[in-house]
Amino acid sequence: MSTTLVKPNPMLSVFALPDYRLLLSGTALSLLGDQFALIATPWLVLQLTGDPLVLGGVLAATGLPRAAFMLIGGAITDRLSPRLVMLVADIVRLGLTALMSFAVLTGTVEIWMVFAFGLGFGTVAGFAVPAENSIVPRIVKKHDLQAGNALMMGAGQLAGFIGPSLAGIVIGTYVDSLFGVAVAYGVDALSFAISALCLFLIRGVKRDAADAAATEGVFAAIRTAFFYIFEDSALRLVFLILAAINFLLIGPLLIGIPLVASTRLPEGAVAFGMLMSAFSAGSLVGFVLAGALPRPGAGTIKLILIALLIAFSLVVAALGFIPWTGLDVALMLLLGVGDGYIAILLFTWMQTRTPEGMLGRVMGFLMFANSGLVPLSQALSGAVGKWNLEAMLLIAGGLCLLVTFWAATRPELAAFSGSLAEKSNSVPEGA
Repeated sequence: MSTTLVKPNPMLSVFALPDYRLLLSGTALSLLGDQFALIATPWLVLQLTGDPLVLGGVLAATGLPRAAFMLIGGAITDRLSPRLVMLVADIVRLGLTALMSFAVLTGTVEIWMVFAFGLGFGTVAGFAVPAENSIVPRIVKKHDLQAGNALMMGAGQLAGFIGPSLAGIVIGTYVDSLFGVAVAYGVDALSFAISALCLFLIRGVKRDAADAAATEGVFAAIRTAFFYIFEDSALRLVFLILAAINFLLIGPLLIGIPLVASTRLPEGAVAFGMLMSAFSAGSLVGFVLAGALPRPGAGTIKLILIALLIAFSLVVAALGFIPWTGLDVALMLLLGVGDGYIAILLFTWMQTRTPEGMLGRVMGFLMFANSGLVPLSQALSGAVGKWNLEAMLLIAGGLCLLVTFWAATRPELAAFSGSLAEKSNSVPEGA
């Protein structure tokens, strides 16, 4: 008589871990609170000045230090621990958002305070992001890591989906005053307080034996991680593809979607919201599928990746010529599913491939490849889009297609696909 062992659902397995539940709860609430600040800050700037140029300056003051400090944040994470870095970052951001809430509530807020808030918030985020992206492997077993990442990233996507609407309702309720803005900052401060408490209660984060990162300088540690990535041909190709695709597509999409909605689609601002929500909803579905389904074989992974890049290229190139909102929404939904699915596979592969003592630095480089060039991409897209929207989207899609064809011919892509598939089958159950 034979018995069949039924493997538990990996999402249920990770959710059964008390430390993971604390991490997921705190992170989800913190990300939800961030949406309130992300809506409150631009609204506050426009109420104080009415100047889009000042708004751009505040957003730059937040985004540039965030990108600039990611690599240093990764090195600090490896030297200390992701939990400690996240805890300190939450406490600092709690103080910043509470001060903003108090300044707005008492009517003493001035525009220089908003700039200072953006600069401080962005700097702290640069340290926090690598830590947030390297803590899950220290809590979750390797064979459940894909599910752990899927739940964590899904929570972030859900927060991004519902948070702006909730923040808009809170701020819009007090349209004749800034009281709603003060409440929004207060909500973000409360979310950081809860997140910090959850991190404080976590006790099972693995600590590695001291490695070179604990003794060498910060910049030497960053250099070590750079050469680790550069000397791994599969990692190097993945980083090049990520940097190129994000530079070529993110700016054109962030600039192009609102322009297409306002000038090409009859629903206008409603269409803009529908397109953004469709991609977010699709990504959430992709996260769930990646966490629940078994990982496919090497050939299938390579095919999915190439097909997704081609689809992104063609959709971006055609976006300015499609006058039907329903078709645009359907395309963005499907792209979101593919993007979310591949993102989880790629993220998990990178976490399992990288030594844990170097994970913070490698995640810092990953986040920099994802977002470091976005401000430049947005600036170029804005300039070209002002000249000709269709040309901007066609150029972006065409260049992305060239990058895809180049990547498809590289032997490193086959090595990456094989390694990714192998990871799912080589991890022992007790790992």
